[in-house]
Amino acid sequence: MHKILGIAMAAFLLAGGTAQGQISERAREKIIIDADIGDDIDDAFALGLALSSPEFEILGVSASFGDTVTRARMFDRMLGELGRSDIPVAMGAPAAVNLNAFTQRRYAEGGSVAPRSHPDAVDFVLEQARKYPGQVTLVAVGPLPNVGAMIDKDPAAFRMLKQVVIMGGSIRTMHDPYGAAAPIAPHPEWNIKNDIASAKKLFASGVKLKVMPLDSTANLKFHEVARNALLAHGSMLTNILAGLYYEWSAATRAPTPIMYDPMTLAALLQPSLCPLTPLHISVDDAGNTIETPGAPNAEVCLRSDAEAFAQFYVRRVTAR
Repeated sequence: MHKILGIAMAAFLLAGGTAQGQISERAREKIIIDADIGDDIDDAFALGLALSSPEFEILGVSASFGDTVTRARMFDRMLGELGRSDIPVAMGAPAAVNLNAFTQRRYAEGGSVAPRSHPDAVDFVLEQARKYPGQVTLVAVGPLPNVGAMIDKDPAAFRMLKQVVIMGGSIRTMHDPYGAAAPIAPHPEWNIKNDIASAKKLFASGVKLKVMPLDSTANLKFHEVARNALLAHGSMLTNILAGLYYEWSAATRAPTPIMYDPMTLAALLQPSLCPLTPLHISVDDAGNTIETPGAPNAEVCLRSDAEAFAQFYVRRVTAR
């Protein structure tokens, strides 16, 4: 009798565990990361955070802006070396722009990971939005040509996205907390000014939009203590990030990365790191992102705690 009850209880717990697993699976945030990986180092660090976060179901990544062929190769190598070739790598249209150095080219073009096919980024994201209406978060951490092309091709499907989260813009005057440097007035930010037309389309699209501008990301200097804690960890992921960091640092002669892009993902995982303010933002012809009267069209993070972010990032990426 006890044996029968035990079997029944085990079956009940197994069924409950399966149900819990299904609930957990449904609760995972479906994301696609659209990035200009390979120029600055923060795109690679953003991918590292996404891969370290079980809260995310990464439907795919897409290469955007400029040399998208090499960017896609870099995604291929990172994902392949981490055993995540199951994640599709889509590719935006290549463009002849040469504004930033591709600092991690040696990594992107090296390695022994087999090349694979890359679906069109615009078609891929729109297909996922149709497949999972109201469930997909698009995280765009570079200039926005892919996003603009999505809106042009099928604005209705684009609005099926759950939300778009971007790193971009400069909203209010930034003040040095130590008072040593002059205030920095709002100005055209890189990701916005390199495709102003697409940025205008996004802010007018009607999709739920979260914005991490320079106001809350330019202060995210990944200082030596945090870097050492991360890069000395010794996992495959942190070893890859260490190699990319040193390649970037040698190319730029800059020791300290600024973690602009990872905040887009950190804010989804732990919203207290970057509290949001509803604002109506307009993009002018010069690429300025300006607060204007009207109903809010975006939730904007105007401040963040750099040390809390650094600790969160290191703990998360070294925990798995």
